[in-house]
Amino acid sequence: MKSNEEITPDVLLFDGVCNLCNGSVQFILKHEESEKLKFSAIQSEAGQKLLSQHNIDPEQTNSVILVSDGVVYTESDAVAKVSEFLKFPYNLGRYMIVAPRGIRNAIYKKVANNRYKWFGQKESCMIPTPELRNRFLQ
Repeated sequence: MKSNEEITPDVLLFDGVCNLCNGSVQFILKHEESEKLKFSAIQSEAGQKLLSQHNIDPEQTNSVILVSDGVVYTESDAVAKVSEFLKFPYNLGRYMIVAPRGIRNAIYKKVANNRYKWFGQKESCMIPTPELRNRFLQ
């Protein structure tokens, strides 16, 4: 069994200035099964550290990134895996994994590449409420 120092939380890295991404985080917080998942804006110090630890170039990614049990999930794989943290019926999203990855990722990339145009963006990263602050890595 791992000691507490070795246990790393499941972390969802997201674009902190993207309205779609921020809305998605709010949706997850509202519909999650438990409070196991942590969050970090890619732009934050903690987000940059996680990207570095997993050799992910922030300039080369246009994706939410889930780090779960030491495994890095990106694009539609991350979306499917995140749905496992949600209550029914939202957790059924995990079954999107049966669709071919190329098709899933093509749809994902279309949305990701247009997210600012379609949903807008903020000037700065969202600031979590005091009740949620412990869920966000700084």
